[in-house]
Amino acid sequence: MHRFWEKVIKPVITAHQPKSIVEIGSLSGLNTVKLLDYCQHYDAVCHVIDPLPKFEVEWAQLWYGEKFKLYQDLSLNALPQIESYDMILIDGDHNWYTVYHELKQVSEMAEKSGQFPLVLLHDTAWPYGRRDMYYNPETVPEEFRQPCELKGIVPGSSALVEGAFNWMVHNAVHEYGERNGVLTAVEDFMKQSPVPLRLHLLHSNNGLGVLLPEDSPLNPIISFILDTSGF
Repeated sequence: MHRFWEKVIKPVITAHQPKSIVEIGSLSGLNTVKLLDYCQHYDAVCHVIDPLPKFEVEWAQLWYGEKFKLYQDLSLNALPQIESYDMILIDGDHNWYTVYHELKQVSEMAEKSGQFPLVLLHDTAWPYGRRDMYYNPETVPEEFRQPCELKGIVPGSSALVEGAFNWMVHNAVHEYGERNGVLTAVEDFMKQSPVPLRLHLLHSNNGLGVLLPEDSPLNPIISFILDTSGF
């Protein structure tokens, strides 16, 4: 998601000026550090959720202090621990079950706080917009899990291929279908959301979705930022 920082995320976050941010999936921390820099300048807090962060956690805690809150756990375990937030970036486990239930928990938080947050979601396009991926299949209940294999993905092919893109993770054997992929999860959530929502999409760099209430005054600003981003 860090590839979108300068042209999309930074303008969006500056327009929105959130005071409490959640980041699901930090990986090497390239986006996390940018969020934390924002928090230092705007007196905000960033809650980072990642069971296995791949950046210098102790350094971040020392440098950013109370602006940085880390939850080394799965997102569905950690999210209920955060009382309220006005922006969340979802870039963790790219499968229907996880993303759908992350959004359900976001909605539950919003019902209590009275404010649905600005949501950014990575991987809404190929390869995981319509195909599940599992870092650890056992974290997803069997009834929600697509048949999967440790094989890679190639554009234009539903079938998996030995040694192709992302062969080292568990990819769904087939693309498309019910309960399969990040974008499918977002669409399914929107259908039953108690708050009417609008989804803005970019299709480059594996896709970025921006989700917010239909009546939010940020909608035209988001449209402008995305349309002029060059992605």
